[in-house]
Amino acid sequence: MPGKQCKDSTDTTACRVNTVVIWDDVVTPITLTFKKNCEANDMEADRILRQYAAGERNFREINLVGADLKGVNLSEANFTRSNFQDANLKGANLTGANLREVKLAGVDLTEANLSEANLIGTDLSRANLSGANLMGANLRGSMAREVNMTKANLTEANLTEANFTEANLFAANLTEASMIRINLMKANLSWSTLKAVNLTNAILSESLLERANLNQAILSGAMVSGANLAGADLRQVTMVGANLTDANLSNANLRVANVSWSTLARANLSGANLYRAKLCWSNFSGAVLVEAVLIDANLNRTNFRDADLRRAIMPDGTTNDS
Repeated sequence: MPGKQCKDSTDTTACRVNTVVIWDDVVTPITLTFKKNCEANDMEADRILRQYAAGERNFREINLVGADLKGVNLSEANFTRSNFQDANLKGANLTGANLREVKLAGVDLTEANLSEANLIGTDLSRANLSGANLMGANLRGSMAREVNMTKANLTEANLTEANFTEANLFAANLTEASMIRINLMKANLSWSTLKAVNLTNAILSESLLERANLNQAILSGAMVSGANLAGADLRQVTMVGANLTDANLSNANLRVANVSWSTLARANLSGANLYRAKLCWSNFSGAVLVEAVLIDANLNRTNFRDADLRRAIMPDGTTNDS
């Protein structure tokens, strides 16, 4: 068989299994399965580290699948279109590195430093970046389905048009990040900091945003249907033309928020604070606003058909007894 046999066939991190289909004279498929040399890419990694130490920075289109690069310093290096799939880069320093269109699927980047890194069009699917530093990084158009970025720092990062479907961003810091047209469907953003982020036309359907800080964020045109924003900080948020159908905003703080021209049909706003909020021309049909605070709110042309406003404090300060 081609190549050496792997020393440990259970080592799925360093070894890859290839399946080849050939055909005999009677057109019968024969499947041959073999293991590639599991040491080859570690040798390649050693070579690159030696060249890096000698001053080389250009490593375009290299193959480091499954390589062990734990804790290495490769800052400012150019790895455009390289393949690091399933590699170990835990604690690595990739500050300012060019990782454009690189395959990082399944890679361990726990607590790695990727600040100011170029990750445009990069595949981060199922990668582990918990506790990683991505401050100022550019992830525009990246694929990050099911990525783990728990407690990661993405302050001022660019995530425009990226795909973060079912990503875990629990307690992550995304302050002032650009997230225009990002896909965060079913993502976990609970307890995350999204202060002053731009989520214009973003997809947040069925996402978890419990206790998230979205103070001064922009969500105009965003799809937030079925999302859980219970207890979220939405003070001074701009959500013009957003869709929050069936969303949970119970006990959320929407003081001075602009939620005009939006759809909140059947949304749960029990105990929500809407003091001085702008709700004009919005649809609250069938919504639950039990004990909500609407003092000085702008309700011009607001639709409350079949809404539950029991014990809500109305714009004039009176309590609704109906």
